[in-house]
Amino acid sequence: MKSNCLATAALACLAAWPAFAADWPMWGGRPDRNMVSDEKGIPRTWDLKTKTNIKWVAELGSQSYGNPVIADGKVFVGTNNELLRNPKLGNDRGVVMCFRESDGKFLWQMTHEKLASGRVNDWPEQGVCSSPAVVGKVAYYVSNRAEVIAVDTEGFLDGENDGPFVEEEETSQTDGDVLWKLDMYEELAVFPHNMAATSPLVAGDILFVNTSNGVDESHINIPFPDAPSFLAIDRHTGEILWEDGSPGENILHGQWASPAYGEILGKEQVIFAGGDGWLRSFEPKTGELIWEFDCNPKESEWKQGRGDRNNIIATPVVYDDKVFVAVGQDPEHGEGIGHLWAIDGTGTGDITKTGVVWHHDFRRTISTAAIDDGILYVPNFSGFFHALDVETGKLLWEHDMFAAVWGSPFVVDGKVMLGDEDGDLTVLKAGRVMEVLSEINFGNTIYSTPVVANDTLYIMTRSHLYAISGK
Repeated sequence: MKSNCLATAALACLAAWPAFAADWPMWGGRPDRNMVSDEKGIPRTWDLKTKTNIKWVAELGSQSYGNPVIADGKVFVGTNNELLRNPKLGNDRGVVMCFRESDGKFLWQMTHEKLASGRVNDWPEQGVCSSPAVVGKVAYYVSNRAEVIAVDTEGFLDGENDGPFVEEEETSQTDGDVLWKLDMYEELAVFPHNMAATSPLVAGDILFVNTSNGVDESHINIPFPDAPSFLAIDRHTGEILWEDGSPGENILHGQWASPAYGEILGKEQVIFAGGDGWLRSFEPKTGELIWEFDCNPKESEWKQGRGDRNNIIATPVVYDDKVFVAVGQDPEHGEGIGHLWAIDGTGTGDITKTGVVWHHDFRRTISTAAIDDGILYVPNFSGFFHALDVETGKLLWEHDMFAAVWGSPFVVDGKVMLGDEDGDLTVLKAGRVMEVLSEINFGNTIYSTPVVANDTLYIMTRSHLYAISGK
């Protein structure tokens, strides 16, 4: 179901992601979403009590799901309003906070009221679940109200209300400055199930987002199956360039994945994971379908989350002309059967049968894979962390985290890092033989993924952001 609102005049040729030195400016660091950093000298141990290797700590709300991104000398995270940095805004809200990278000083925040429809669309106290994408002086994210928002990275610290949007509720120096916004809930009839949770992707002049369109409180009815599932937006203006609603009547639950982008055999592709369990690749400028792949066996059944058919919450990763993704469900549905796929991205049409490079029997997961030096690292929700040969899918080793895992692994400086629900951050040696280097407990759940930028490791628990550095 393609929209004809293709604004070709606004489209520019997609370029490579701009150089950001050692910033980490978006979910996955770059459009292919591979969680790997080239930085060196990152510590494998630290001490929260003695502050050894702790550069700074920032207080967040009580639930934090919007993974840190680092760009323009700032750190951006998504959280809730439990901290009440602005006492005038004393109700439950979604919040994006901005801190100074060098010392963790709080700079400004954007807050968003909850949707009046309540938990069916905007679950209490979950905050903003989107990780921003930063290009230059602009940060893009999706609010708890299913709004795609572009904000000035300076907020109102520069004393200017940059437009075209000039109707901010709060305009003090510690408030965010909106440049434009697209309300998917009001303008596109998108019905987010429980929350809007996607992290925007920027490639060239185009911003890509999943809309989070899903079922209602019955968990059966899809109120607006014709609403778009995938959007391409002019990042300068907020104008929709193309949209796709292929999952339509087949949405199982929600649509909370984030898109990926890459060049496969020199051909640009943007890849969306749908709420129907299918992975789809599109031509980025036109929205024309290139290929699609059903990530569930034909005989699988949904059964309201109790069966063996899954949707996709993890982000696909583009690597070596292939796409890697695992399936899963809302964590509230618990553990269950899942699948991990390596897919040949060079085909066209329905490649469910022809595109399988390899398949790994897996449990449900919401985690995104990381690939480095011929090894793919990925945990499942049950807490088993797997390392596989990226070419063959052969299991190299398995590590039991002894707790549920919501976040994704991060590879840096010969180490693989992963947090868990018990608040443990485990550091393992990267390689074909499993070796635990350290395990440090943060005293609070880690739903997030570790990231590294400019010689600093960032770990976000539900309530605090830690900047860790040995320099």
